[in-house]
Amino acid sequence: MNNFWEHLQNLTDAQSIISLGFYFLLIVVFAETGLFFGFFLPGDYLLFMAGLLCSSGRFHISIYTLVLSLMAAGILGNFAGYWFGYRTGPALFKKNNSLFFKRHYVEIAEEFYAKHGGMALVLGRFFPIIRTFAPIFAGVVKVDLKKFTIYNCIGSIAWVSTFTLAGFFLGRKYPQLKDYIQYIVLGLIIVTTIPLIVAFFKRKIQTGENVEELK
Repeated sequence: MNNFWEHLQNLTDAQSIISLGFYFLLIVVFAETGLFFGFFLPGDYLLFMAGLLCSSGRFHISIYTLVLSLMAAGILGNFAGYWFGYRTGPALFKKNNSLFFKRHYVEIAEEFYAKHGGMALVLGRFFPIIRTFAPIFAGVVKVDLKKFTIYNCIGSIAWVSTFTLAGFFLGRKYPQLKDYIQYIVLGLIIVTTIPLIVAFFKRKIQTGENVEELK
């Protein structure tokens, strides 16, 4: 059991993931962008770290190959999520909570999609959890596949380019950044988590208001 939790902890650490190699990095990005159990995986700061370590030569692969491969992994991940949602349909909302599935995460994605429409598949890339469940929900409501494909590609290109290239070019301009990796990761975690915390409390407040209205 201790080994299981140790492996799970490694999967949430960007440097541990990158140290396991290029192909493992792609698998993690694929899982986080479409497999419902991938919601806990690092996303934004994983891409940033990959770009940063690539710029310093600690990740032995060209930035062009890295960016294009990550984009492809993100696109394929969303297609996998869409297919899963399409196949499971409304039954997904009845699925019991478990360690690797939280029903209310699908509900958060539903609210986000209702607010932003198809652009939720683009904007959702930049929010933890939503980037995992938005394509799944799109499959549940059977979004037109052509539209889904367009938003999927735009979202993956924007997400990967923003974080990976930011890490790469900042690493080139400020090589000393590699000595402060733990602080960078902490800062990115805080920044990317804030929108989720805000959304969580807004949902709590709205739920409380609805309960009051029913009384």
